[in-house]
Amino acid sequence: MSGISRRGFVALAGSGLVLGLPPLAAGEAGAASGAGLSQPFLRIASSGEITVLIKHLEMGQGVSTGLSTILAEELDADWHDVHAEPAPFNPALYKHTVFGIQTTGGSTSVANSWQQLREAGAVARAMLVQAAAQRWGVPAAELTAHASRVLHGATGRQLSYGALAEAAARLPVPSGVPLKSSAAYSLIGRERRRLGAADMARGAVVYGIDIQRPGQRVAVLQRPPRFGGRVRTVDASAALALPGVRAVHRLPQGVAVVADDSWTAMQARQRLKIDWDDSQAETRSTPELKAEFKRLAASGESGIDTLTRGDTATALAGAARVMEADFELPYLAHQPMEPLAVVGELRDGHCEIWGGFQSPSIDHRAAARILGLPAEQVVLHPLPSGGSFGRRATFSADWVSELAELLRAQSAAGDTQPVKLMWTREDDITGGYYRPMSLHRLRAALDGMGRLLAVEQTIVAQSFSPSLAKPGAPTRPDPFVTEGHLAEAYAVPHARTRWVKPDIGVPVHTYRALGYNHTTFSKEVMMDELARAAGQDALAFRLAHLAAQPRHAAALRLAAERAGWGRPLPAGRALGLAVQEAYKTVVAQVAQVRLEEGRIVVERVVCAVDCGTVINPGTLRAQLEGGIAFGLSAVLHNELTLDGGRVQQSNFHDAAVLRLNEMPQVEVHSIASDAAPTGIGEPGSVPILAAVANAVARLTGRPVRSLPIRLDPPSG
Repeated sequence: MSGISRRGFVALAGSGLVLGLPPLAAGEAGAASGAGLSQPFLRIASSGEITVLIKHLEMGQGVSTGLSTILAEELDADWHDVHAEPAPFNPALYKHTVFGIQTTGGSTSVANSWQQLREAGAVARAMLVQAAAQRWGVPAAELTAHASRVLHGATGRQLSYGALAEAAARLPVPSGVPLKSSAAYSLIGRERRRLGAADMARGAVVYGIDIQRPGQRVAVLQRPPRFGGRVRTVDASAALALPGVRAVHRLPQGVAVVADDSWTAMQARQRLKIDWDDSQAETRSTPELKAEFKRLAASGESGIDTLTRGDTATALAGAARVMEADFELPYLAHQPMEPLAVVGELRDGHCEIWGGFQSPSIDHRAAARILGLPAEQVVLHPLPSGGSFGRRATFSADWVSELAELLRAQSAAGDTQPVKLMWTREDDITGGYYRPMSLHRLRAALDGMGRLLAVEQTIVAQSFSPSLAKPGAPTRPDPFVTEGHLAEAYAVPHARTRWVKPDIGVPVHTYRALGYNHTTFSKEVMMDELARAAGQDALAFRLAHLAAQPRHAAALRLAAERAGWGRPLPAGRALGLAVQEAYKTVVAQVAQVRLEEGRIVVERVVCAVDCGTVINPGTLRAQLEGGIAFGLSAVLHNELTLDGGRVQQSNFHDAAVLRLNEMPQVEVHSIASDAAPTGIGEPGSVPILAAVANAVARLTGRPVRSLPIRLDPPSG
């Protein structure tokens, strides 16, 4: 067993206790209320209800269930007593221990909270046991805990956690409490009902878009139709003449219309007459940008090497065979199910904001700065969100910044009524942030034995890192652009990876799986093409270059075996495979594909995953199924294109996502492990891109090097 390494900080608050892991700052003990046992991650009420406070954003990935399971396991709680709620905004208590701010991202929620929540549960359990020992006058060593009760085997006595919570709150916080071994788990590794599932099914979960404050207005913003455009003049007379319209405000981001309800606000927005200044705007179309990317890839100007190994120039010159290919991926919008919406109320120098904040530390800082308020006068109320995929985590806090600008304008006009700022789906698709468009130029060499000898990979893509996104040559590598490149895992003696940053006015940001969502496609399709050139099986070729990567090899073998790799398939079918490690999780996928009347039909996907300890097999399966659906949207349908700088798509009708009738049968197989859990929210979404492309290439006999895949129309 491992032990708790930190000693908690104790502060009494009424009849409760706040147990800090990490220590509480002055004044934070007031978080406890009423009788019971309370600490930053846990409350046990005298009724026996156990509430786990979730420091990471619940955005549909099931993190509330997973994190609650970790704590409940060490607490020896009855799962039926367990509930979850978002932790308040308090970076001192709830910061990400790696990123240093309160945020969610990088598929790190479970991994980042694993030790914290185990310790919190174990300490609380020890205090409850000690409280029972004192009440009964017996040694604590004679007692056990099970299903939210403390038991004394010798006498058959038992007490519920609720009955013990208040007494436990008065005890000193123990140190060195042992944690369970994996063999003792009764909740971790077993499928449990998802917390809040019934509320979700009946629409009872409150999201940002649902918040309704007394006297609340609704606002929508008319943003520039071209990125970088600005308002030159605005005529709001027609909008203001519409009944129910309260105000029109010119903001740095555009023109806001404030009305009594969303419909009136949207109707009034259409009546605005705005003259836009596009002198600093991005005005190029997608074909022009693609041509610029190719030019940059060829010239290598403004580029920076992110990896150099051996001598690629000499190796390429002396190779038995050299292959070259360009891989192109478009801009993509995040398209979460819940459009962005945030509610704010500014009165008497105090501001409250309600929303599904993915990076509340960044959002809070932006709001306080714009409003000119001390940090303690801005209060965030975190809520769950209906998806994000990175959209809510912008470093600019764009959507919260817009609300803050609006609240400031409202206040200056003497209006202190709360306001909800809403983005329609069209707003977000045409004027939000995007997955960067990218071009990968790959040159790869084989030796006379058909082994991979050298790889040169040039990646042309924008950076979303604030310090690197500005125009000009990069001063340092951006790992979020190149992560997952071909030479990262595959054995190749000579390798050079280069990043070239184009100067484009399209705003980009984190998107599910960051760099892996484009590097995986290019490198895994290239590995298939190299295998064919070497006259080798695609699986065998990969395994030959993964001798130093046993987890990759094991996942590939498992997925291939379960998919029937190498066995005869029904006529007109083909298999394609791919593997990637992302966020310390390895995922291999095999896709079975057929072509039907000029369209791609993905019939079956077999997925093997090594993600350390599996907290909940049901959540694991759901995340991989959802990731596959997410990736298939990019494979089969989705792209954003520009015409004269304007985004051409606007909603699901022309920026389509996977439909239910297109969803393949999915099989998930996890590799047993006692290692600490790693991320699962993002890794499952990326191998499917190349797995389907490789299967289609086998069916058509033509390489697939761009997404979404476009098939030639059927002849005749």
